[in-house]
Amino acid sequence: MEQGEKKERKLLNNKIYLYMTEFFSGMAIMAVELGASRLLAPYFSSSQIVWTIIIAVIMIAMALGNIYGGRSADKNPNPDVLYRRLIISAVWIAAIPVLGKYIILLISGVLIVTINHNLLIIAAFLACLIIFVMPCFLLGTVTPSLVKYTVDNLDTQGSTVGRLSAFNTIGSIVGTFLPTFITIPTVGTSITFLIFSGIVLILGIIYFIAQKKKFILIIVSTVLYVLCIIFGNSDKFAFWENNLAYEGESVYNYLQVKDDESETILSTNVLFGVQSIRNKDDSLTGMYYDYALFAPLLASKDSDYSDEDVLILGMGTGTYASELKKYLGINNITGVEIDEKIIDISRDYFELEDSIPVVAYDGRAYLSAEKKKYDVIMVDAYQDITIPFQMSSREFFTEVKNHLKPNGIMVLNMNMRSGEKASINEYLSDTVSDVFKNVYYTDVSASLNRELFASNADIRRTNIIDRLKNVRNSELRSFFSEELIFYEKYHVKPKGERCIFTDDKAPVELLGMKVIDEVISDELGYYKAAFKKDGFKGLLEGM
Repeated sequence: MEQGEKKERKLLNNKIYLYMTEFFSGMAIMAVELGASRLLAPYFSSSQIVWTIIIAVIMIAMALGNIYGGRSADKNPNPDVLYRRLIISAVWIAAIPVLGKYIILLISGVLIVTINHNLLIIAAFLACLIIFVMPCFLLGTVTPSLVKYTVDNLDTQGSTVGRLSAFNTIGSIVGTFLPTFITIPTVGTSITFLIFSGIVLILGIIYFIAQKKKFILIIVSTVLYVLCIIFGNSDKFAFWENNLAYEGESVYNYLQVKDDESETILSTNVLFGVQSIRNKDDSLTGMYYDYALFAPLLASKDSDYSDEDVLILGMGTGTYASELKKYLGINNITGVEIDEKIIDISRDYFELEDSIPVVAYDGRAYLSAEKKKYDVIMVDAYQDITIPFQMSSREFFTEVKNHLKPNGIMVLNMNMRSGEKASINEYLSDTVSDVFKNVYYTDVSASLNRELFASNADIRRTNIIDRLKNVRNSELRSFFSEELIFYEKYHVKPKGERCIFTDDKAPVELLGMKVIDEVISDELGYYKAAFKKDGFKGLLEGM
C-alpha cells in the first residue's frame, strides 16, 4: 500500500509540480477577475462601482475557499481532491463564454419586471455571484491545500509557505498583464476565458494521467471543454443583433458598430447609449453634436469663423469634427481619443477624413503636454456610460481655460441629466462656473444630453442673434433658429454653496449611477409592459 502511494505521488516528490500549480492558479484567478470586468462592462459599464462588486465578490469567494481548502486538507491530505477541484473550476470557467451572457440577460430581465431602483448594481452583483463565485471558491482552496502537501517539517515551514506565496503572486502578476495587454485586445474576452481555463484543466489532467487514475473524469472534462470551445468562442455580446457591422474589444472598451441604409452608429455599451453617429444622407444628426456647432459662433468676433482652431477631447468616431468641416467650413481641427481601435473604426466605418488628425492619448494628459491655444475646446470624454473623474474636476477645467484664446469657448457634453438637487449636472455646472466667468446651457431635444457652454468672454443675447444670420448653411441656420432659443445662463451660486469636483474628490460614478437609476426607473414601465405582452423576447427587442 505504501509503495503504491509513493508511486502515485511520484509527480509531486520534488514539489515542482505543486509550485507550478500555485503559479497557474494565481494566474487564472486574476485572468478570471479581469475577464469578469470585460464580460460585465458591455451590460453594466466598467465603472468603479462595477469593479468594486467584482473585487468584493471574488475576494469573498477566495476567502471562503481558503477556509474550506485548509479544513479539507487537514481531514483528507490527498492531492487527488485538490486536482479534481481544479478540473471542475476549469470546466466552469470555460463555460462562462457559453452561458455567461445569457445569465446576465436573464438576471436583468427578471429584475426589470420585479424591481424599481438600483437595477444595474443589483444585476451586476447577482451576475457576478452566480457566474464567478464557484470557480474562484475552488481556486481559493489551492494555497491552503498546497501548504499541507509541501510542508515536511516545522523547520522549513516558513520558507516553503514563502515560496508558495511568491509563485502565487508572480502568477497573479502574469495573469494581470496577459489578459489586459495581449489576450483580450487580440482574441477577445471569450477566448481569454478559454485559454486560462485550458491551462488549469491541463494541470489537473497531467496530474491524474501521472497517477493513472480518474480516466472517466479526464474524458468527461475534456469533452466538456471542447464543447465550450465550439460554442463559446464568439466575441458577440449582443448576440440577438443581426445587423452589426463590427463587434469587438479594445484595451478600454467593448465596441459595437451598427450599420443600415440610413446611418452608422457606434456604441460602447450593449444596453445604453449611442457614442457616435453618421447619417448617410449627410444631414444633421439631431443629437448633441448639432448643438455643439454653436460654439464656434460664440467664439468668433465676426462672421468668419472658418479659420478657428478646434480641439476635441474625446473624438470618438469624429461626428463633431465632420460636422464642423461640412457645416462651418472649419479645417483646423485636432482630435484626441484614448482608444486606438475607435480611431481605426472612425476611418473604416464613419468616413472620417484623413486630413483631420487624431492623437491617441488621454485628453487631460494631452492638454498638459500641449502649449497651443484654441478657439473652441469640446470636452466629450466618456468611457461607456461613465465620466473619467480626472476630466470632470476643477483642476481639469482650469487646464482647459488656460488653453483657450481670449474669446475661446469650452463646450461640455453631459450625457445624462437630472433635476435632482446635488446631481451630477449640478456638480459639473458648479465646477465649471467656479472656473469660467460665463456659463450657459441647453438641453438636447428628445435626449438625455445637456450641453454646457463656458467662456471668460462676455456673450450677449443680441450678439447670438446677429451671429445666427452669418450661418451660411441653410439647414444649420434653420436648426439654430428653431432649437437654440435655449440660451439659459447658469445661475452661479455663492462660493460656499457650490458643489465642486476636485482631483481629490470627484464621486462622478456614484452620482452618474444615481442618474442612470432614475432614467431606468422611468423606463421600467415600458419594459414591464413589453414583458407582459411578449415575455423575454419583448424585453430583448425593447433593449
